[in-house]
Amino acid sequence: MDVRSLLLFSALLRVLLIIYGEWQDAHMEVRYTDVDYLVFSDAASLVASGKSPYQRSTYRYSPLLAFLLVPNSIIHPSWGKFLFSASDLLVGLFIHTILELRKVPENLCACALMVWLFNPFTFSIGTRGNCEPIVCAMILWIIICLMNGKVLQAAFWYGLVVHFRIYPIIYSIPIILVLDPHCFRYGLKPALSSWVGQGNSTQSIPSTAVPDSCGIWIALTSMFTRARILFGLISGAVFFAFTGLFFYLYRWEFLHEALLYHLTRTDPRHNFSIYFYHIYLHYEHEFSVVERLISFLPQFLVQLVLIICFAQDLPFCFFAQTVAFVAFNKVITAQYFVWFFCLLPLILPWSNMKLKWTGLSCILLWMGTQTHWLTWGYLLEFKGKNVFLELWIASILFLAANTFVLIKIIRYHTYSPLFQRLEFSSSDNDLREGKKSI
Repeated sequence: MDVRSLLLFSALLRVLLIIYGEWQDAHMEVRYTDVDYLVFSDAASLVASGKSPYQRSTYRYSPLLAFLLVPNSIIHPSWGKFLFSASDLLVGLFIHTILELRKVPENLCACALMVWLFNPFTFSIGTRGNCEPIVCAMILWIIICLMNGKVLQAAFWYGLVVHFRIYPIIYSIPIILVLDPHCFRYGLKPALSSWVGQGNSTQSIPSTAVPDSCGIWIALTSMFTRARILFGLISGAVFFAFTGLFFYLYRWEFLHEALLYHLTRTDPRHNFSIYFYHIYLHYEHEFSVVERLISFLPQFLVQLVLIICFAQDLPFCFFAQTVAFVAFNKVITAQYFVWFFCLLPLILPWSNMKLKWTGLSCILLWMGTQTHWLTWGYLLEFKGKNVFLELWIASILFLAANTFVLIKIIRYHTYSPLFQRLEFSSSDNDLREGKKSI
């Protein structure tokens, strides 16, 4: 099947699932619709009547989401599901665009695309009413903008997506690093490194010839290039503009619920995180600053190592960062997995891992430890059994599985920088170019 057929078939599948979801909600005890969708819809209804979306308890998102779902109260309650599913399809289109720009063969593009479009977890996310496909689409569009040399567009969308969902802040350093003046020239489309075949080395990266007498000066001045400065200024301005607007409209309630809550969140309910049990046992006690910092330390260190190792291979760096960020987070819910599922197809053509047996064992290990956790979660949530300790052990096993699978993916990955490195001469022209970049 070609890409157009895959997109049409997956669109039909999503429409049928939305229709089925309406029937299940009306006739069965267990609802198909995600409980978060009801929160979104209530917040949108409040906005439509001129009230604050934060009058709806547990609404902890940007008001932008509530504004997008205002048609739920005007056109049809399922408007948001169609919007999220359309974003889901847009993610598929962007995946194909990125792989096509990197000269991946069409058959591999189609296979990678199917990993997203026909993954039961991902196509159920949008149809059940979860907003994560919108975030995924914006992140992939940022990668496309960078690949086409459109720094201002990438900066605008990056500032917007960080406002919309705070977690993409982890991508800021890799984006700044990939705007390397030895690879990227502002206003010009950079040369992309192409796919060269599974199991082969990527294109050689020529060394940069810089005069010895001014090598340190060029290294220092090249840190503050026009592209990097503009990206930082524009993305920061967009983030603070939207944040300032909604702070003006909804005051401290917005700032706490949409931003600060996610930085200081301590959820006592059971979730995949290894921290949940400690939080549950000490929920009535105030956590010290040291305890809060310690919980962030493993996450920070892993992020730092991954950025240092893979920043130039931007899609892979994003993927590895996201898997690690979710695995070591203080709160983990199933919807977080879609954050790295949308990036998985972007790295598959560069993986030497065979589905049989290594790939299959990684899939079964990840799914098995998750199913093991869900079994204990079911006994706790629906049967009222006191299995907190067993559930915590299941969380530790799930973290171990995530770590093991990520290490395997890294070991079998063929490192491929997004941009080809540019040749430099030692002429005065190049020195002037280095100074202009400041």
